Amino acid sequence: MNNDDALILRAAHRSEASEIASISRLQIEHGLNWRWTPKRIKTLIADNQTTLVVASMNGVIEGFGSMQFMNTKSHLILLAVQPKSRRCGIGKAIVKWLEKACGDGVVERIWLEVRLSNQVARRFYEAQGYRFVRTIRKYYAKDEAAIVMEKLIKHAN
Repeated sequence: MNNDDALILRAAHRSEASEIASISRLQIEHGLNWRWTPKRIKTLIADNQTTLVVASMNGVIEGFGSMQFMNTKSHLILLAVQPKSRRCGIGKAIVKWLEKACGDGVVERIWLEVRLSNQVARRFYEAQGYRFVRTIRKYYAKDEAAIVMEKLIKHAN
């Protein structure tokens, strides 16, 4: 990311569903059946229990993340950053934005699933404070296992 590039984080708009779905297909769901289609992304955007944030630079979506809120826990559903924009702090900024959206003192933990084979993503989440919880065998298509990771949220009293 150049100093001239301004990273903007904001809630996704329905008109961006196709672009977000395309990024998901290429960066998250490669080798799997396409689940996060434009229609399903629009549903996420419209759901009042879910937030979908996009990270853009110069008007171009470089990444996005989605979190579902359920009482005292939240589920980080999707997170992707375009390859050319990785290792620039965009993923970290998205995660911080989503964690902040959890509110003050309500959410106690956030969990996510990541492919067992995706060592880069696992190290990224560990650097953000997420820890291994368990493995789920045959979670993804083609019998690929998932690693469940969790972060406990500490609130100031």
